[in-house]
Amino acid sequence: MIYLRLIGESFAFAMRAIVANKVRTFLSLLGITIGIFSVISVLTVFDSIENKLRQNIEELGSNVLFIQKWPWAMGDANYAWWEYMKRPETRLQEMEEIQKRSNLSDAVAYYVATNRNVKQNGVTYEGAAVIGASHEYDKVETINLESGRYFSLAESQSGSPVGIVGNKLITELLGDGDPIGKDLLVFGRKVQIIGVFKKEGDNTFGKSNDDWVMMPVNFARNFIDLNNHDIGSSIMVKGKKNISNEALRDEMTGIMRSVRKLKPASKDNFAINETSIITQGFDQLFGVVAIVGWIIGGFSLLVGGFGIANIMFVSVKERTAQIGIQKSLGARNAFILQQFLFEAIFLSMLGGLFGLLIIYIGTILVTKFVGMELILSVKNIVLGMSVSAFIGLFSGLFPAWSASRLDPVDAMRSTF
Repeated sequence: MIYLRLIGESFAFAMRAIVANKVRTFLSLLGITIGIFSVISVLTVFDSIENKLRQNIEELGSNVLFIQKWPWAMGDANYAWWEYMKRPETRLQEMEEIQKRSNLSDAVAYYVATNRNVKQNGVTYEGAAVIGASHEYDKVETINLESGRYFSLAESQSGSPVGIVGNKLITELLGDGDPIGKDLLVFGRKVQIIGVFKKEGDNTFGKSNDDWVMMPVNFARNFIDLNNHDIGSSIMVKGKKNISNEALRDEMTGIMRSVRKLKPASKDNFAINETSIITQGFDQLFGVVAIVGWIIGGFSLLVGGFGIANIMFVSVKERTAQIGIQKSLGARNAFILQQFLFEAIFLSMLGGLFGLLIIYIGTILVTKFVGMELILSVKNIVLGMSVSAFIGLFSGLFPAWSASRLDPVDAMRSTF
């Protein structure tokens, strides 16, 4: 009960200080508000980007290996691009050899991508992503369809002129209505729409399928030179259940070296990539960004801390006589200390709360008008309030200690 009375009285004192000195309190709390806003807004933006990123990485598949010409690298200063550019592209025949020889893979797919104009009834969509994919592509990577279906085995093997089309491309070329069964002009040839991708929106990797036209690679190879040295082809290998990426990588390395007839002493002339490379790179990036955010916001928090300390020193000075009366009636030093500490923490947390409120309003506006989904997480709310409480505790400690050490007789003589 004593502690509840203490909290109640401290709360009342804090509220009276706010009401009686609105401008002074506002200016003192402004530093905390700006500091919390700076730090938590940076963390909120990058947490939202990171969450989106991880969703995109998960869609690529954590148990999928990508056999490609170029290795993935995140800020690698020793990236030997002049060596990698001499490597051959992955070939459709290599995918077929992997399918024959591999014991650890569950599915293997080949794909190649290019950009082409797509037409329909005199309307042109410029720079659509045209994907040539082998039959097992949907088994390696998840394909979400809004309507229609994936290629049949017969369509894939015969190279039928059929395609799965992105939502944005459908909207601009065909408008409303059911697009299944209608034709688009790709490579100057009619391609029948058999499926429509579910609308995806912006993707962190620029890989949104909203403007895709995916077709069997045996059809696309009539118009894309698969022997071109820079077509950007890839073989995707999904491991069987309970097969580690390390074991799958070792098997793929052996098969690819055998297929390409590399001598034992020769270096690999291919790269085997996996999503963990991206994850590790972005973990480092976001770690640096978080440090920068704390440094930027730290200066505002420091200024805010001085503001809280200042307002508490003034509060102690104004209530010196009151402190003397309290001590003469039996109030202990710890009681006075806790009273002023609670007030400092409350004021600081109030400033932090205003900063979080501004961020929350900002996330709503950005999500609605910019189209970038921002979420103020519970973790960041707790972090913001915890930092505010710590700043209040640290800033109010010395003023509260000085108040608790006042001599009751000298304090009651104060005429301030």
